Amino acid sequence: MYVTYIVIGTLVPLIATVRRPWPSAARSDAATNRGHMSTTAGVPTLHGKKAIFAIVALGFSSLSAALMQSLVIPIQAELPELLGTTASNTSWVVTATLLAAGVTMPVAGRLADLIGKKPVMVASGVLLLVGSVVVALSDTVGPVIVGRVLQGAAMGYIPIAIAMVREIAPAHLRNQAVAGVSATLGVGGAIGLPLAAWIAQGSDWHLLFWVSAGLAAAMLALTITAIPHVRDAHEGRMDWAGAAGLAVGLVSLLVGISKGNDWGWTEASTLGMIGGGIVVLLAWGVFELRTPQPLVDLRTTARRPVLVTNVGAVLIGFGMMAQSIVVPRLLEMPAATGYGLDQTILQAGLWMAPAGLMMLVFSPLSATLITRWGARNTLALGAAVLATGYAIASQLMDAPWQLMVASLVCSTGVAIGYAAMPTIVMNNVPEHEAASAVGVNSLMRSMGTTIAGAVMAVILTSSTMELAPGVAVPTEGAFTLCFVVGAVAALVGAGVVLLGPNQRADAATSLAKQQADAPEEPALTR
Repeated sequence: MYVTYIVIGTLVPLIATVRRPWPSAARSDAATNRGHMSTTAGVPTLHGKKAIFAIVALGFSSLSAALMQSLVIPIQAELPELLGTTASNTSWVVTATLLAAGVTMPVAGRLADLIGKKPVMVASGVLLLVGSVVVALSDTVGPVIVGRVLQGAAMGYIPIAIAMVREIAPAHLRNQAVAGVSATLGVGGAIGLPLAAWIAQGSDWHLLFWVSAGLAAAMLALTITAIPHVRDAHEGRMDWAGAAGLAVGLVSLLVGISKGNDWGWTEASTLGMIGGGIVVLLAWGVFELRTPQPLVDLRTTARRPVLVTNVGAVLIGFGMMAQSIVVPRLLEMPAATGYGLDQTILQAGLWMAPAGLMMLVFSPLSATLITRWGARNTLALGAAVLATGYAIASQLMDAPWQLMVASLVCSTGVAIGYAAMPTIVMNNVPEHEAASAVGVNSLMRSMGTTIAGAVMAVILTSSTMELAPGVAVPTEGAFTLCFVVGAVAALVGAGVVLLGPNQRADAATSLAKQQADAPEEPALTR
């Protein structure tokens, strides 16, 4: 029943987004070409029912991949007992997925630019299916971590889907489609919490990953059948040395950040991982600048609109993850603390579920704002709304419904901001680098979420009270400080974004930009 609720709640807003009424000229064009694909200025375009099917398929598949971010968070405390190992070892079940996703997104994006988007998306679906089955059949920590790595690698699907939907959607649906698919990166993380809580509350934890396997199978089938075959590959070679350097640098840096609170921030291991990661990434940057066909074109990434958007992505990603970590924990704190709300894992998940759906519901609004106000202003507005949600949470923590209201406001801001980011990026990079550029932007969001986890852990463990002999819990002030830090991060993100130029993302301007920058290599149907 609950899975049905989530699926319906996910698909209905997506379908509504692409079926809303449009100007008569656009409706006439869609009616004339219903069920067919046309090619306009080298970009293959679907119309009518095929367009709706493809957009919904990309949205559902991206959501399925994004669910992996938070799927095991509600059962993380039980994993040592379930897997027969230490808490330190089981923490990698979450960390490994985030690391794999961070490394894979830019690599998958570059591969998609070189060999075509659909083959890489199909491969991502296979990774998710195999990873889910591996975990579902495992009872020890080693295979579980391997499966979770494969699940994280499957998240490379999302930036490719964002670039793909921009290509195949009709001009009058393009902004709405990009907004809807982009929002799934936040929606999946939010919906994964209640979904996992529901399964963990009354079922064997392995069922969690059989559900993931079912979603992966559907994702694979939809990608194969609904997404058109287009020749969107571009000449070039894969920079495997750059991919290896990026992987080493990112893994070292993110492991140091995510494990710093456990290992100790002044320990040699933590400082060595963080410092070593920074050194490797600096060396990688020098290498990429000297490479004729780099994994990431840093000169393009350094363009002011792209640069400020990526910096803003880190801060807004931080803001999104902070509430996903802090609100459930506050809901589950025992009433004996004097401020805890004494909710079960399932109850906490249900209080959080509307926030996840709110992200998807509000993504069409972001598309409208982008067209009217410009993508930069829309992104800054999203960050400001996110900060407002945190301000509400810092003052209203006395009842579950109050935290739900704050989460709804936060999620609205995330939806508006996440939908605007890829529009800014794709408007300012050549068409043949679109997938890899969106992959880098997605990586920046992931880095923000990883940093948020580390910062929230530091805050919550730095101010504690003794609940019982030998049992320390965070104080109410620690939770309030978490919300304040989230608000500050979102406001700084809004300020950074406003440093970039404003651009209205209408189809004509965007298409002209792509034609000016991209080599003339039409993407034709097979």
